[in-house]
Amino acid sequence: MADHMQSRSASISRTTNETSVSVSVNLDGSGIAKISTGVGFFDHMLDQLCRHSLIDMEIETKGDLHVDDHHAVEDTGIAIGQAIAKALGDRRGITRYASLDLVMDETMTKAGVDLSGRPFLVWNVTFSAPKIGTFDTELVREFFQALAQNAGMTLHVMNHYGANNHHIAETCFKAVARVLRTATEIDPRQAGRVPSTKGTLV
Repeated sequence: MADHMQSRSASISRTTNETSVSVSVNLDGSGIAKISTGVGFFDHMLDQLCRHSLIDMEIETKGDLHVDDHHAVEDTGIAIGQAIAKALGDRRGITRYASLDLVMDETMTKAGVDLSGRPFLVWNVTFSAPKIGTFDTELVREFFQALAQNAGMTLHVMNHYGANNHHIAETCFKAVARVLRTATEIDPRQAGRVPSTKGTLV
C-alpha cells in the first residue's frame, strides 16, 4: 500500500503563446497550497479547492493578464486536470463517486463527481453580476470545464440558491473540493481493483 500511495502525485508543465503553467499535485496530501496565478480572486478560490480536497497543490501561472484573465484561468484548469489524471493513474482502488450539498451563509451548492475517465460538465449555476471585484464570473464555469475535460471526470455543479456572488463562486469551489476528496480516496474494500465492471476507467 505504501508504494501505491507514494505514486499518487504528479507534475505538469504547459506553455503556450498565452500562458506558462506549472502544477504539482499530491492526492494523499493535507491541503497544503502554494499558489500564484496573478489573479487574486482565482488564487483565493484555488486555495479553497486545495484546502478542502486535502490535495496538496503547487500552482504557478504566468499569463497574458494584460489581455484579460481568461487564458490564465482556463489553462490553469487544464493543467490541474492533467495533473490529477496523471496522479490517479489507472484509478485502481479509488472510491470514484461522490456527491455533496455545501452551505456557506445564505448559499447552497451541490457538486457530484464520477472519476469515470469520461469528461463531462453539467453546470447549473448563474451569477447576478458579470464580475466579482475585477474577476469575470463566467470564468468560474470555464475553469471547471477545463478541469473536468482534462481530469477525465464527469462533474455536475448546481447552485440551489444564494444572493452573494462571491459566496456562490466559493461554494462551487468548496463543494467540488469535497467531492474530489472523497472520490480520489482509496477505498480499502476495493482491494486495488478498478471500480468498474468494465475493468478500466481510462
